[in-house]
Amino acid sequence: MRSENVDRLSRLPEEIVSHILSLMPTIYAVRTSILSKKWRYSWMFVTNLDLDDNHFPSILLHNLANIVDRVLEFRKSSHVKLFRLHITNTAVPKSCVSKWIDKAVGLKVCEFDIRITNLDLPLSFFTYKTLTKLRLHRTKSDFTLWEFPNSVSLPCLKTLDIVVRTNPAANAFKLICGSPILESLSFEVKFRNKDEEDYIFNIPTLKRLEVTLPYSVSIINQIVLHVPNVEYLFVGGSLSSIFVMEDVSSLVEACVSCDDIRFDRLHLWVELLKGLSRVELFSVQEIPFELHLPIFPNMKHFAIKSSGCSEIDHFLESCPKLKHLYIEEKIGFPWVGPKLAPVCMLTSLTTIKFPMCNFWEDDMPFLAYMLRNAKVLKKVTITWKYSSGIKQEKRVFAEFLKLPRASRCCEICLHGNWSHYTSTSS
Repeated sequence: MRSENVDRLSRLPEEIVSHILSLMPTIYAVRTSILSKKWRYSWMFVTNLDLDDNHFPSILLHNLANIVDRVLEFRKSSHVKLFRLHITNTAVPKSCVSKWIDKAVGLKVCEFDIRITNLDLPLSFFTYKTLTKLRLHRTKSDFTLWEFPNSVSLPCLKTLDIVVRTNPAANAFKLICGSPILESLSFEVKFRNKDEEDYIFNIPTLKRLEVTLPYSVSIINQIVLHVPNVEYLFVGGSLSSIFVMEDVSSLVEACVSCDDIRFDRLHLWVELLKGLSRVELFSVQEIPFELHLPIFPNMKHFAIKSSGCSEIDHFLESCPKLKHLYIEEKIGFPWVGPKLAPVCMLTSLTTIKFPMCNFWEDDMPFLAYMLRNAKVLKKVTITWKYSSGIKQEKRVFAEFLKLPRASRCCEICLHGNWSHYTSTSS
């Protein structure tokens, strides 16, 4: 192997070469056939087929359909794990797409990732016995309605990620109902009709659910959750539906990323937060400051991306067992703080992270209040990203480290652009 003329790459076992080629877009794997005679057919044994028109040179796009035909015709591997078909910049007839997917079904592909405008799934797809993971996304320009058969049987499907433009009852829920062991579901609707039906998720096997909704002028439907084994719930997009939590008894973690806060939608927030009140971990983009929060008796970890003083104040009072507080960015309003320190600050709050601190005049009183009242605090980590220089950082950090601390074993970690300080003394 020390000889300069030895081709180490060509001496790799075929299984290793196949694995390496499977990690790259298929069009790149095909190009390796020109390296040598030994490499001429190596791409045919890949276990992943990744066909994305963004990877094709513009000169070949007009011939894309023929290229995909030949790739599927000449591949030799008896097992294909992933079939990824992303065609968003090229016009391809529906018949071609249906033929390609039918061919992939015959190859017993385990995972499908399809993002395409003209989609026509073959009938063989809806009774596919070996499919375990499916990503099915509409493109921005596709406003046609997917028509799925009423009878769908996907007995091995565990993960479904689907994006529909409108009317999910005609397609998405048919796939959901035909998947008896579904464990992870990502469900996104781009547009909704005024007369849209309620979305009813009755999935006993589900462990992870993500729901992303479009903006709607009026409240037009309910989202009913009967998911007794769900441990993680994500709600994103626009909060324009009423969440009815029939059974979320196993829910541990929730994330809400809705930033279109409107006064006439506050009752929707109330219902959603009531349904999430038993979670242990909760992260949220923003909370309406007018909202009366429920009590979160199990909450141990709370993270908020953009917050004012009142939101933090209310959450501290609503989470008696809170241990970890993460504030990404605090909106600049003067901090007063409650007269009586919340229960969690006296008994359970141990860590605070503030990665976007600006040390404005209103930030320092907030941090001073937290240090002065959090009696079991163990660590505070603060990052200052917008200082004007090392002298300013040293001066501000020195002032901050002088603040009194209720906890005798509290470690302070300060990170700036030019300096870092750690202090463990009270």
